Amino acid sequence: MSEFLGFAWELLAKVVYNVVAVVSSILNLLVFGWVEYFNIFMTYFTTFDLVGKIGAVILFAMLIAVPVLIVAILVYRYRINRRLHRDDTSNKALYREIGRLNKQVLDLMDEKNKLLALKVNAMGGTKQIPYVGASALADDHLPTVGNVVGAAAGAGAPAGEGAPATAVMSGNASLALDGAGVKDAAAAMAKATVEAKTLAEEKEIAQANRFPKLSLVDLKYRDWETPVYDDAISLEDFVDSFRAFACSQMKLYYTPEIIRRFVAGMAASKLLILEGISGTGKTSLPYSFSRYLDNPATIVSVQPSFRDRTEVLGYFNEFSKRFNETEFLRAVYEAGLRQDPSMIVLDEMNLARVEYYFAEILSVLEMPSHDEWVLDLVPTQWAADPKGLHDGKLTIPDSLWFIGTANNDDSTFTITDKVYDRAIPIELNERADAFECEPHERVHVTADHLQYLFQKAKVEYVIDDELLQKMHKLDQYLQTRFKLAFGNRIIKQMYDFIPVYVACGGTELGGMDYIIARKVLKKFESMNVSFVRDEMKGLIEYIEKTFGEGGLPDSVMYLQRIQNFY
Repeated sequence: MSEFLGFAWELLAKVVYNVVAVVSSILNLLVFGWVEYFNIFMTYFTTFDLVGKIGAVILFAMLIAVPVLIVAILVYRYRINRRLHRDDTSNKALYREIGRLNKQVLDLMDEKNKLLALKVNAMGGTKQIPYVGASALADDHLPTVGNVVGAAAGAGAPAGEGAPATAVMSGNASLALDGAGVKDAAAAMAKATVEAKTLAEEKEIAQANRFPKLSLVDLKYRDWETPVYDDAISLEDFVDSFRAFACSQMKLYYTPEIIRRFVAGMAASKLLILEGISGTGKTSLPYSFSRYLDNPATIVSVQPSFRDRTEVLGYFNEFSKRFNETEFLRAVYEAGLRQDPSMIVLDEMNLARVEYYFAEILSVLEMPSHDEWVLDLVPTQWAADPKGLHDGKLTIPDSLWFIGTANNDDSTFTITDKVYDRAIPIELNERADAFECEPHERVHVTADHLQYLFQKAKVEYVIDDELLQKMHKLDQYLQTRFKLAFGNRIIKQMYDFIPVYVACGGTELGGMDYIIARKVLKKFESMNVSFVRDEMKGLIEYIEKTFGEGGLPDSVMYLQRIQNFY
């Protein structure tokens, strides 16, 4: 036995010795050996040339980096383990808190159903309607006129107790009420039933629909009564009556020229940009115009954080299985359920880059067929989706216009040519003088009738051939001297804008002057400064020679302003 103990002692001692030797070697390698390393480094360092010294420094730095890296890895792993442990503890506490809150929600819903049962019992008579209790959390059984009256009738009332409004009827369990009591009770029950039905529908929409806001719009227009539309109004009367309405009803004043440009801009594009200095009525113009049409515009305040389409259209939340709807999306959807013109105002639209968050809508509006004005919201259709969505897609209605307001200061982005080409810009740089007028009420006109007036103007006020020839000469001059062309889109907008502008009380030359200044000459602002300054005088002289002196006053004034600016 003693020999075995000796063997075990010697073997284990050798193992412990080797383990201690290994640990000692590691400590000498990483910790205690640095004194010897440094002595060796200093001994040889003084004998090296420049290249040798650099190599020695690099080698010694690499040796230092090894233990530092090991220590960093150990510390990182330690922190990760502690964080995982802490997160696990926090998650357990969070789960307990969620369970407690869920229990409170169930208790509150149970209490709500008790109150609802008490309210219905108080309306229904002496027989108590049984409380449905916790089952109401899964399926609400709301009272109707029939079951409330039936419950009250089943309760009955014993004869001779002096109840003047009741009488026991033999052969059935009905309860008879006399005179006004029957009417009052029936009216109260009917009203309660309608309110309960509406609340039930809204609750069902909120719980079972991934588009609750759009479905509430469907509910709003389910029993919508359309007004009587005035299909006899002309464009000139339309302009004059709006100016009188804004003055008499809203104390807002606009010149006839601004209103003509606004209405003609609606004929030329679905996107209008109102720009100018602050306080000139950029937001109030579309707002008052929509009030005049008895269809108030939706005001969307653009934020500097807007980056993509989700900022205006919303997005589908995969976690909650609901679509995060925006007011912009609701307004687009609601416009499709109305016959009158609708407007969405993008207030301060250039606080963010328009070509980022509005890019998809700009592209859709360029499609030649209205059937292609479609926005993809979700990939598939669900049974409970709003009726205006088809295969998860929403069509932009032809009765909708987008109105953007823009300030030009240091806090905003420059609106690019891509956006300007697709829009009709309208400058508001001064306030109109106040005036007196007779009171004027709103008008009701369909978007189809407004489009008919636009098409009618194009037939009745065809642009004069001589004026078109002068326009083409100016186009050739701009292409030759400035490499600047009108473009097909601008030509189309000009053919849409000028006839409506004339029908609203303007002149052909005035309409062409405005389009040339705001759509063509505006491109000079992005061209070479010195080149523009040198050639501007010759362009002004050519315009006055072609169109006559004072023929295009807005264009000449715009060029002079650019010239003075440079």
